[in-house]
Amino acid sequence: MSLTQTHIPPAARFARPRRRTFTQAAKAAWTRRLLVLTALIVWEAWARLAGASELIAPPSAIVRALFTQILPDAQIRGAIGLTLFEVVCAYGLAVVVGLALGLAVGATNLSRRSLFPIILLLYAIPQVVLLPLFMLGFGIGPAAKIAFGFSHGVFPVLVNVVAGMRNVNPLYLKAAQSMGARRSDIFRNLVFPQMVASFFTGLRLAMTMSLLGVILAELYVSTTGVGYFTKVFAETFDPAPLFALIGILAVMAIVLNEMVRAVERRFTRWKG
Repeated sequence: MSLTQTHIPPAARFARPRRRTFTQAAKAAWTRRLLVLTALIVWEAWARLAGASELIAPPSAIVRALFTQILPDAQIRGAIGLTLFEVVCAYGLAVVVGLALGLAVGATNLSRRSLFPIILLLYAIPQVVLLPLFMLGFGIGPAAKIAFGFSHGVFPVLVNVVAGMRNVNPLYLKAAQSMGARRSDIFRNLVFPQMVASFFTGLRLAMTMSLLGVILAELYVSTTGVGYFTKVFAETFDPAPLFALIGILAVMAIVLNEMVRAVERRFTRWKG
């Protein structure tokens, strides 16, 4: 073997592509930051020069309202904590129930063909029209908002679990069953790897929808929570604290979404 054909260790082979991938990720991150910074600058200039600060507060006024009106107010801080608690409860219930029902519906062709159309029909109903029924059943406390957030979040999980289970090759299932594999082994080693991408897509959608359901319930039939205070600031034409609360909701959604993405990366490391 010549010197030019010297064996190259596997780690050395993949060093350059990893460095390139890191560089591309860094470029994408800086591009996002630049776009956000540009949007904030344009927003600030437009709100001040166009004289529209009474309707759309500039970012500087929003930051000032965050530290002078929102965070110092103990009642609003409690409302933020309550909303976060309700969203987490609604989302957790949606994930558990949606996964269980999705596995049950997608287990066989008979259950999928008979039950899945009914699920899609229920999913198509605008949930907001059912809000009075939730209020009659659960009152106007946290239970109603958790239940309404759950009703928004359970369907994305359920639908995506069923869709992911359809990606499993039936021949693989028959082969595993013929070799005596247990149901738990089939799910862990065959079904779950095939449905993981679809499942985590449903988790991210469910997180957003659960947050939406909780905020809608707080807007219409609650005297606590972030949704209630956003309604108060909107009705009093006070845009700076209103946008500050919207920013807090956005941060809440981003943090929860990143947590889901972290778990997704943990379960998809096998993809390389």
